[in-house]
Amino acid sequence: MEFWKRNLLVCWLGCFATAAGLSQIAPVLPLYIEHLGVQNIEEIEQLSGFAFGVTFIIMAIASPIWGQAADRYGRKPMLLRASLGMAIVITCMGFVQNVYQLVGLRLVQGAVSGFVSAAITLIATQAPKERAGWALGTLSTGAVGGMLLGPLIGGYLAETWGLRSVFFGTGTLLLIAFMASLLFVQEDFKPPTKSVLSFREVWNLIPNPGIMITMFVTTFILQLALLSIEPIITVYITQLHVTNHVALISGLVFAASGFANMLAAPQLGKISDKIGPQKVMLAALIAAGMLFIPQAFVTTPWQLMALRFLLGIAAAGLLPSINTLIMRNTPTAITGRCFGYNQSAQFLGSFGGSLLGGQTAATFGIHYVFFVTGALLLLNALWVYTTVCRQVSRQH
Repeated sequence: MEFWKRNLLVCWLGCFATAAGLSQIAPVLPLYIEHLGVQNIEEIEQLSGFAFGVTFIIMAIASPIWGQAADRYGRKPMLLRASLGMAIVITCMGFVQNVYQLVGLRLVQGAVSGFVSAAITLIATQAPKERAGWALGTLSTGAVGGMLLGPLIGGYLAETWGLRSVFFGTGTLLLIAFMASLLFVQEDFKPPTKSVLSFREVWNLIPNPGIMITMFVTTFILQLALLSIEPIITVYITQLHVTNHVALISGLVFAASGFANMLAAPQLGKISDKIGPQKVMLAALIAAGMLFIPQAFVTTPWQLMALRFLLGIAAAGLLPSINTLIMRNTPTAITGRCFGYNQSAQFLGSFGGSLLGGQTAATFGIHYVFFVTGALLLLNALWVYTTVCRQVSRQH
């Protein structure tokens, strides 16, 4: 096996474990907060959104720092630091005694994270240019699949061994990712001889800053949409008159998107290599925006599951296309920094989405979460068409 393909396989495992670690507690978080002593339903909704999202705001701050470190010291050290750090912190979450300790550890988790951006940078710089779309599409199935399958794993562990076992299981998964990265990832990294560039110097090296800004905003909106319902999905399932196995059914609903994403992303990556990532991105944004709206009108969890399966196919075309366009518009010397900025946008979207979902649900009702996120995706599609698709077509 070529070394970059082996690296892709190991990074896929690490991205899956990292994303699962971020999302695995989603279906059990309201139950865990209640277990820690909070009883009021509105307070549980709001605390769930905050505890879930606070990790991402710290990750948004830390990502450019770790991206700069990756450009300076190599991507493999960042993989090792993030996977081991998260394994320790998430395992500790299984021992907390109140919601404040939980939030504190979620903050620390955000500070030590950064596996996904280092993995994207490693694969983007190692994969042959003509196969970059496929490679990044395959890698994204680990990150997005882990984010969406994590709740299924969390729901199963909670049902089988109790709420605290969710954190121990995630810690074990991340420790496996650390060992795999240590033993099998190969990187021939040469440290730069020049001093660290400032943000202005990095930005001046980007040939199409307008496209880069659109990519960052699209990443933000995508994560806002995907994460808006996740922290309160358990509450939504109970409103559909489900009384038994709520955590497990909530996980199954998210698993539908995860399975669809993992099936579709490599194929859509191949298509983007042929017709252009901007075309795949535009179609996927429109489809995702349209698929969010009917989720507000479902009457059973199985209807919701079917719609989220279709949403997973649409979402599969977005992150690989974004990463491919960033790679094509970024000099190699600053690739880590640029992917770090994009990860910041992704984590800000995750934080914003979790707050948007919790606050909108508490104020207006859960159904309005779907209307708002669907509208944002459709507006984003219009912006991508005017700023990216037209410019790329003019260049060709």
